[in-house]
Amino acid sequence: MSGTSAVLCLYLVYGLMQQMEASILSCIPRKTVTYQNGNIKTFMKPGLSNFSTLLVSEETDILFVGARDAIFALDLNDISRKIASEDWFATRDRQLECIRRGKDKVDCRNYILLLHKINDTSLYVCGTNAFYPACDYMVINSTDIHLQGKAEESRGRCPFEPTLKYASLLVDSAFYSATSNNFLGTEPIILRSLRNHLRTEFKASWLNEPSFVYMDIVPESGSNPDGDDDKIYVFFTETAVEFEFYDKLLVSRIARVCKGDLGGKRILQKRWTSFLKSRLICSVPESNFQFNIVQDVFLLKRADWRESMFYGIFTQQWGRLDISAVCAFSMKTVQEVFAKGNYKGPVTVEHSHVKWMVFRGEVPLPRPGACIDNFARSIGYNTSLDLPDKILQFVRDHPLMDNAVNPIGDRPVLLKRGSNYTRIVVDRITGLDKKTYNVLFIGTDNGYLHKALNCDGEMFIMEEIQLFQSPEPVQSLKLSSKKGLLYVGSPSQVVQLPVSVCSRYKHCLDCVLARDPYCAWSESFEKCVPVANQTGDLRDLIQSVKNGDASKCPKIGNNVKNCPVIIGNSVHLKCAPMSNLARMVWKFNGSSLQAEESKYLLYDGGIVIFNVTVADAGFYDCHSVERANGKEFPVSVASYVLYTQQDSIFIITKNYTTNQPNADTTLKVKSLVSSSLLNDPAKQKSLEDQKEKLILKFLGAGFALLFSSLLVWNFYKGHLSVPWKSREKSSKTANADCLPGPTLATEGSGAMRKSSATRTNTSTVNESVPLVSFPSEEERSANVQHNTSLTKRSGTCSSQSCLVEDETMFPIAECGM
Repeated sequence: MSGTSAVLCLYLVYGLMQQMEASILSCIPRKTVTYQNGNIKTFMKPGLSNFSTLLVSEETDILFVGARDAIFALDLNDISRKIASEDWFATRDRQLECIRRGKDKVDCRNYILLLHKINDTSLYVCGTNAFYPACDYMVINSTDIHLQGKAEESRGRCPFEPTLKYASLLVDSAFYSATSNNFLGTEPIILRSLRNHLRTEFKASWLNEPSFVYMDIVPESGSNPDGDDDKIYVFFTETAVEFEFYDKLLVSRIARVCKGDLGGKRILQKRWTSFLKSRLICSVPESNFQFNIVQDVFLLKRADWRESMFYGIFTQQWGRLDISAVCAFSMKTVQEVFAKGNYKGPVTVEHSHVKWMVFRGEVPLPRPGACIDNFARSIGYNTSLDLPDKILQFVRDHPLMDNAVNPIGDRPVLLKRGSNYTRIVVDRITGLDKKTYNVLFIGTDNGYLHKALNCDGEMFIMEEIQLFQSPEPVQSLKLSSKKGLLYVGSPSQVVQLPVSVCSRYKHCLDCVLARDPYCAWSESFEKCVPVANQTGDLRDLIQSVKNGDASKCPKIGNNVKNCPVIIGNSVHLKCAPMSNLARMVWKFNGSSLQAEESKYLLYDGGIVIFNVTVADAGFYDCHSVERANGKEFPVSVASYVLYTQQDSIFIITKNYTTNQPNADTTLKVKSLVSSSLLNDPAKQKSLEDQKEKLILKFLGAGFALLFSSLLVWNFYKGHLSVPWKSREKSSKTANADCLPGPTLATEGSGAMRKSSATRTNTSTVNESVPLVSFPSEEERSANVQHNTSLTKRSGTCSSQSCLVEDETMFPIAECGM
């Protein structure tokens, strides 16, 4: 290909990438849950690593863990309790030979990569064994596990190196594996061993530099009128041979073989006669750009195998590498591609290299690559050994299908920017509406678990959970639907967590808007409860998985918190949104505040009111407003009453009445001074003049003392300094109960919605206002309620929690939630 063509291809690819990125609407997790020991159980062992292989045995209540040089049996209900363990080291001679052949010393150990259950008392275990793969049988009893000591060389069953991707399956005493068959990793193979050995052809048209990720069986022989066979499906990424491109183009594949395949008699002896593969499509239709690398696959099995679905994680070969997609594929689509699709094969074109073309000739019967079914048996072919050479040669030359397997809905069920997905499992659960929902649990490369679902094409991530205290990739993810537990393996540890923690949702709106099919709001208990544990009247429960409609939630009042502040200072009122999808709305005495006003700084952590005056005293309400199904649901997450103080006298400018219909909500105030003083402007002015003179006297004395001290100190040290450059920084509290607090720069967890605001320096406020004493805590709690659709929130903010600090720029009083 010429340089001009290469440049043109690069330009087109770049344009497609830009188009794709613009079209992606990335999902934002509704909740972010930081690491919590209370909900996560952990197993780790000092000196050991690579806990990347997990096997769940619900029958024996054991979680088997394969690590470096060891196998562990853990309690399935509490993995922090070890039942038994068995060491399996590579011999010293093996390790030295591995190092001599140029491999890293760390890799020249025995990494346990394969754990397969034979029955309740035995496992089939394989390890890398210092780049000399070996497999053995493990005996299990109630308190002990041990290897039989009959390890055998297992080339083609287990990877040579621990970082190589692979797939394996044990079915009816036959072991299926997809890995590399040599030390260098240059001979890919899909192998059946232990009995009826078969393997793939070593041809680029069959497997071309594949990276295997998953393998599973679909029992298609069950209730099948055609008498078809069970099939083994393999998922991998490989370098495409059918496309002409300037660089190696990777494609995702799905391949299948028949469980009853016995190979050919003359052609394809000891080789698969049923091996066929097709391309997996996972793309955003608007951009037509492919997520062409499959990272992991999960088969969601159903009682009727026809309703089973494959869920896969896909990433890109080029462009933004932090975008992941999840696509779902139906068994019906997969079946149609392999049973009715066209074949593709290499054709030599004159004066050119080999091109892959769709086969337009007559396809022989029985259909090449098909399993032995009723039709084949009716014409005398009872096993693959009976198939004629013409059929076998066609399969050998045409393993690739022209038709691709498209996802359900022709688009991903989930797109996420900023996360690299590594592992996926899917649970199927029925909601209170009697509909079934597929809940996706997806691990990331930085140690988070995303819990998501797709309702009628709408992508929704309920929460992201931090699994480890320090970031590390999720290497293995297993689900026990029976226990309602997830098990996650990483390089350093194994963690266990429940599929849902309903108590995490504190309010009805929070519980319902989470759209978690495992949870519902109980009106009787006034808390979010697990649906599976409810045996009483389910009509008492509120849940809306499909729409997130929280209109049935009761409206509850909210406690008001007190926050005193000195006139001229600035105050910080804390407030956090209920979720990552919510926006904050602040109201002052019932009227919404705007972020554009220079008086206020609104951001995700709360609000800062600059240079408080008497006019700023009143009620501040913080609402978390979340949108679902075209409706907005406000939740009051914080309410404050801000009152100013001068010389320990509290000042409020007006009465404020909430919208609660059944409560006397007018704030009661009492005058501290005589009515004659309040009604005599001359006396008020005289008082204000006296205060101003007193303040000026104090300021003058302070500056004189400071100047004298600095002058003496500089002469004592022998320095020449300019006195007017010295400044004074002093702090004083609003009252005796207030404590020093952090500065504004360190407060709040959210990003600033408004980065800066101006402040006008103001000295003493000379407004004619009534001087009042603030009501007691009992009066305030009894008389002050919050307005419509509010959620109850416990706790009050007394003067002890209102922190005041005078900075050089401006003083800020802080009132927390």
